[in-house]
Amino acid sequence: MNPKNVHVIGVPWDEKSSFMRGCADAPHKIWDAFQCDSANTCAENGQDLGKLANVSFQGNLKLSSGNAAMEEIMARAAQTAVEGISPLFLGGDHAVTYPLVKGLAGHYKGLSILHFDAHPDLYDQFEGHKYYHGCPFARIMESDLAKRLVSVGIRTMNPHQQEQADRFGVEIIDMIHFDPHMTIAFDGPVYLSIDLDVLDPAFAPGSSHHEPGGLTTRELIRTIQTFKGNLVAADIVEYNPHRDIQNVTAMVAAKLLKEVAARLVA
Repeated sequence: MNPKNVHVIGVPWDEKSSFMRGCADAPHKIWDAFQCDSANTCAENGQDLGKLANVSFQGNLKLSSGNAAMEEIMARAAQTAVEGISPLFLGGDHAVTYPLVKGLAGHYKGLSILHFDAHPDLYDQFEGHKYYHGCPFARIMESDLAKRLVSVGIRTMNPHQQEQADRFGVEIIDMIHFDPHMTIAFDGPVYLSIDLDVLDPAFAPGSSHHEPGGLTTRELIRTIQTFKGNLVAADIVEYNPHRDIQNVTAMVAAKLLKEVAARLVA
């Protein structure tokens, strides 16, 4: 079987960040870390992604602002599906996930989402806004863009978001109940969304929302490697370079990029 074409695409958009902006500067930082001579470009399964011609960085999307930017993000996601490309999007804040999934859902019937995050991101609205980075999965689920949403690493659930999770049938695997040896299984196509604050801040200080008590890097990698399902697209979001320490989080994001790309290319 020929490997799939994987395009890494920067989505430098953080207009919908509620606490601190800076994630728009992330995509090139992550790709630079992927190419850094302090490491290599091999995933843990032995694939050298740096030598695969079908894995390439497409640069950042040229985006407008507001609703126009969301439409542009959605259109680019849809284009990858039409072209038969497996995209790995580098955010940007988590607001980008809604237009990305919206662009893909019509091309992948029965799409499921595997979501790693400290936060459920299920607010109906946040501070009066319906498209903030705390709201993408409410928009996705109310629009029937995913048949199943599994959210892993949650440790900030509040009553409103619990009501939303119950309303939409979201499967929450919070940190209290996380088992590093669990296997998560899906039927059909899967979209993977990784908010870097799913990791404990000790492993990823470069996020805008430090939430102690999260996953270790190894636990996250293992879950990415072992979940069952047909991965068709993914995003890595919420890296804020302005909060990073000695590029530690950039290297973590690059490591995740390698493991996700290794699954997409298979």
